[in-house]
Amino acid sequence: MDTVDDGTGTARSLAAWLDRLTFADLTADQATARIVDAVADWGAAQGWRVYRRAPSVFPLPPPLRGNSVLDVACARPGAAPIAIEVDRLDRQRTVDKLLAEAAAGRVAIWVRWGTGPFLPPPLPVHLVTREAARQSGRWRTVADRPPPEHSSTVVSTAEVEELPWESET
Repeated sequence: MDTVDDGTGTARSLAAWLDRLTFADLTADQATARIVDAVADWGAAQGWRVYRRAPSVFPLPPPLRGNSVLDVACARPGAAPIAIEVDRLDRQRTVDKLLAEAAAGRVAIWVRWGTGPFLPPPLPVHLVTREAARQSGRWRTVADRPPPEHSSTVVSTAEVEELPWESET
C-alpha cells in the first residue's frame, strides 16, 4: 500500500545520512559545500534524479529578475519532488522559499548546520540539523572535536579519600 510522503520520513532518512557526515578544519563555505555534496549523495543513493542549483518557484528579490535556486532538488518516481536548502544562518528568505516550494507540491527540507540553537521553521517545512563547532575561524562536526586534555598527574590510592556510604534501609 502506497502512502503519501508528508516529508517526515524523508527528513528522518536525510538526518540519519547526515549523522554519518564528518568534517574538520573547513571554512563556512567549504562546510556548506560538503553538506550539499552529502545531500546530493543521499538522493542519488535513493535512486532519485538529483539536481544541484535547481530552479525554485520563488522569485529573486528586486531589482533582480527570474527565480531563485535550490541547493538540491530530487525527482522521485511516483512521489512528490524534494526541495532542499542548506544554511548555517537563520534566514527568513530561506523559509519563504521553502514555504513556496511546499505550496507548489514539493517536500521542503531545510538543512541547518552550525552551533544552534535551530528554531523549527513553520510546517510543512521540515528541519534537519547537523551540529558543528567553530574554532579559530574553522568548522568541524561536533563528533570530530578532539578529546579534552587530561591531567598527567598520577594519584595513588593512598591519596584518595574514602567517601562514607549510606546504608540502604
